Parts: sequence; C-alpha cells; structure tokens
Amino acid sequence: MAQVIDAQGKVVREQETPAVFAGSTDGKANAVFRAVFRELANPRAGTASTKKRDEVRGGGKKPWRQKGTGRARQGSTRSPQWAHGGVVFGPQPRSYVSSLNKKERRAAMRAALSDKFQTGGVTLLDTAKFDVSKTKAFATLLFGSPKAAKDGARTLVVFATEELASVGTSLRRAGANLERVAVTHTGELDVKDVVGYARLVLTTAAHDALVGKYSQEAK
Repeated sequence: MAQVIDAQGKVVREQETPAVFAGSTDGKANAVFRAVFRELANPRAGTASTKKRDEVRGGGKKPWRQKGTGRARQGSTRSPQWAHGGVVFGPQPRSYVSSLNKKERRAAMRAALSDKFQTGGVTLLDTAKFDVSKTKAFATLLFGSPKAAKDGARTLVVFATEELASVGTSLRRAGANLERVAVTHTGELDVKDVVGYARLVLTTAAHDALVGKYSQEAK
C-alpha cells in the first residue's frame, strides 16, 4: 500500500498496490541483474587502446650484446618489461553492448517495481493542484525540511511523459539543486534507476501510466 501526498507533503490517502505489481518476485533476480548490467554496459564507449610490442615505435637496435655483460639478455627496448615498451594484454577497442530481449527487459522492470511497491519504497504525488517550483518547498515536500534533504534517502521522482511540458518542468527546476534527488519521466525510466534509488515518488499520472503499460503486457 502506497501513501499519496499533496503539494505540501501531507498524506491525503493510501492506495492499494496494483495487481500487476503485487505478484511474487521470486526467481526474477537474474533478469533484474541482466537488465541492469545491460543498461550500465551499453553506454560504454569501448575506446581504451594500448600498443602491443610490435606496434610501439623504435626498439630495433639490440640494447647490448648477447653475452659477456653480466646482464640479462635483451633483444629490444620495446619489450614489455622496459619503460615505454609494449603492453601485455592491454585493452583494445571493443564493444560492450549486451543484448537482452524485450520480454526479459519488461519482466525485469515489473519485478523491480513490484519489489519497490511491496517493500514500501513507493510514494505517490497528487499533482492535481501542484504548484511547486522552488527548491526549498520541494525539499520540504519530499523530506519534511531542507535540512533533512541533505542526508535523506536517495529519491527518484517520476512524472508521466505527457506531463513533460507542465508538471515535469516544475519538478525538474525544483529538484535540480537537491543532491539526493533525481527527476525523470516514464519514457526514460530504467531498471537501474528503480533499483538504484531507495525511494520512488511517482506522480499519480506516472503511476497510472506504468500500471496501464505493464498490466497490458502481462495479459
């Protein structure tokens, strides 16, 4: 059951956990892990590059003669044990892209949201009369006071995509300077966001959008 708060942070009612997010999450941990791994890996550029022994310039001359010096034999100053030599097994340009089918990605999101709903990590924000654009007022709404916002639970505020030009603008402006608060919309919501934040604050429109989307997919 999630609490519904108004623009002043007061609890106005409680709402039952949607049926689509009330099911068991047993056996879904691997899907969530794979989804988070994919979301973190895919943006990686994979451009790290080192030169191997045969790619380093120079080193053609033998440093010293093979025998009689008392030192270990060396064939090139570009061998890996030399400064400025080649690198053994160093990184080479590669792709970090990890694939995951759509069905598993959606199952992972349902499981992540279900866990948040069932552990009391979701709060709903009634935006019917929402008019908050100041950081201080927003901090008070979420944490009770601006001081409490400095060490409060990491919070992700999610609004519906259709609210982008209205409530979304106010939420982003108000939350921009709060270190432990991030603001996004349902179109950008990822599994890593749901898992990575201790608390989700969904606008009522975002809640309805997520319930409608995943209820339809579950049929």
